Amino acid sequence: MHLRHPAIKPGLYAITDSDLLPGGMLVPAVEAAVRGGAVMVQYRDKDGSSALRLNQARALQSVCANAGIPLIINDDGELARRVGAAGVHLGQTDGSPEAARRLLGDDAIIGVTCHADLELARQAAASGANYLAFGRFFPSVTKPDAPPASTDVLADARQFDRPVVAIGGVSLENGGLLIDAGADLLAVVGGLFATSEIETRARTFSQLFERARFESESHRQSGFTP
Repeated sequence: MHLRHPAIKPGLYAITDSDLLPGGMLVPAVEAAVRGGAVMVQYRDKDGSSALRLNQARALQSVCANAGIPLIINDDGELARRVGAAGVHLGQTDGSPEAARRLLGDDAIIGVTCHADLELARQAAASGANYLAFGRFFPSVTKPDAPPASTDVLADARQFDRPVVAIGGVSLENGGLLIDAGADLLAVVGGLFATSEIETRARTFSQLFERARFESESHRQSGFTP
């Protein structure tokens, strides 16, 4: 079992939304995000029928497999198993990481929502989560009622030796701040998909990580520790 899963790379984590991407818009939008550099995709649809969700998840699994990146299914381990997705993302009321691991196997990616709570993160890590998601950090249309989080939690979560995901109101304007604070991945919904220029937006998000890597390498070579 890989707790620091080799398939999880730093970068843009694209999360779909059925309101933003109805019907036939979903697959082309995700394809555009992947072309723009998304390193992981989460399929999130709370309201669709079982048949619709199965068909859409299968289509997205094909897109992600062709691109060599993981598809994560929100909340539904059984759907992840049926379509051969890389793993599942669990909220605090969506079952345990241990149960998801038994269903999906040792190589699956299990992500857990931890809000702004380091104790929840500690429990998730101890239960075998592969990444820890924190937020919301900024006002969010997708998660308007989620409790606010301070960026300090991103640095504090490094103690758990898992990739750290920032979610909630993430934009091009604030994404760099979250990366500097310790986020390994930016989970973006509206900031990515609420535009007709998805590929361009994804590429610009990806450039935030390239800039951060360049600055980190420059500091390392100069012996400067920020």
